[in-house]
Amino acid sequence: MIMAKKESNQHLQIISDIQQKKFKPVYFLMGPEPYYIDLITNTIIENALDEADRDFNQTIVYGSDVNMASVINAAKRYPMMAVRQLVVVKEAQQLDKMEELSYYLQKPQKSTILVLNYKYGTLKNKKLLAEIEKIGVLYESKKLYDYQLPGFINNYFLQKGYSIGQKECTMLSDAIGTDLSRLTGEMEKLLISLPREEKRITANHIESNIGISKDFNNFELLNAVINRNYYKASQIIQYFEKNPKANPFIVTISVLFNFFSNLMLLYFIPNKSEASISTELKLKNIYQAKDYMIALRNYNAYKCIDIISLIRIYDTRSKGVGTAPGTADSDLLKELIFKIMH
Repeated sequence: MIMAKKESNQHLQIISDIQQKKFKPVYFLMGPEPYYIDLITNTIIENALDEADRDFNQTIVYGSDVNMASVINAAKRYPMMAVRQLVVVKEAQQLDKMEELSYYLQKPQKSTILVLNYKYGTLKNKKLLAEIEKIGVLYESKKLYDYQLPGFINNYFLQKGYSIGQKECTMLSDAIGTDLSRLTGEMEKLLISLPREEKRITANHIESNIGISKDFNNFELLNAVINRNYYKASQIIQYFEKNPKANPFIVTISVLFNFFSNLMLLYFIPNKSEASISTELKLKNIYQAKDYMIALRNYNAYKCIDIISLIRIYDTRSKGVGTAPGTADSDLLKELIFKIMH
């Protein structure tokens, strides 16, 4: 079965080829994550034509405003006084009769770059997908999982010549979530605000420019739980109670669940060194392994099982199951953290 490639770095190779002027006649960019679709499309727009050629040779339309016949007709045109022309269809998922693209694929115009942005889903026509992949680029843009966000944030800054710590990555990912367009927008805001000579993103920068507290966040709450520092955990929960929109319960409980689910795996490995823990959990930062080593000392396997069970129960209660109407998320979090640490 022919399917779009799903390698996490495939977009980097596509972008590299585009920047080197190695174009394909057709780009079909689909998937639930619009960020990479827009990133590739914008790179094509920036590199396909010289500025002077865009007035006559660049066509950008929306799927709701055209039909497939008009898209094919536009793609078949010859460029005017230029080497190539560019045709981009945004929101291509709204196009009717997508199967008609097959006729164009049999003999695509060599001087045309046709880009179709099929957002928020994937095309199910396997025959058409195979035909696209045979002559062009077929790319599926997948949503990132929560645990992948810190790596995405770290790599984003590295590519721009900046560094950021694990705590700061977690602050950003917890506060903003998996909307990559919004996340990258906030990261760009950070970069603009930095003094020219500074090349490291700190918690102070994040607090000042994005409004995320460097002392009262999910990263610090988890740290308090790991170290069984109930006083510090209580302070953070009080802050969350006063700022509920900035600290949703669902995010906090996900952070706790992910950590203790990973911790459960570590009781069964024979060597519990930092290196072994990093390898087992595929950690990118040695400091994360230190946290797990502390947790292994502070929580035995039986307690870890109880904690995972508690987190599941309170996740259900936060959705209204077995909870009195009007119960605040902060009250549930207080109960949960107390039971975890006692």
